[in-house]
Amino acid sequence: MANNASARKRIRQTAVRTERNAARKSRMRTFLKKVETAIAAGDKTQALEALRTAQPEAQRARTKGVIHLNTVARKMSRLSARIKSMQAAV
Repeated sequence: MANNASARKRIRQTAVRTERNAARKSRMRTFLKKVETAIAAGDKTQALEALRTAQPEAQRARTKGVIHLNTVARKMSRLSARIKSMQAAV
C-alpha cells in the first residue's frame, strides 16, 4: 500500500494511463478489424480505404508506446500484401 503522497500520485497516474492505453489499443483493433472484414468480403476499394484510415491509428498507438513499433510494421505489411493479392486474384 502507498504510504506517501508521491506513491499515491503514481498509483493514480498509472490508473489513468492504463485506461487511456486500453482505449487506444481497442480503437486500433477496431480499425484493423474493418480492414479484415473488407478483405473477407472481397471489396478491394473498401479494403484500401479502411487501410488508409487504420494506418494512422496504428502509428499513433505505436508512438504512444501502446504497442511495439515492429508490430505495426508487420500488421500493415501483411494487410497491404493481402489487399494487393486481391487485385491479382480478381
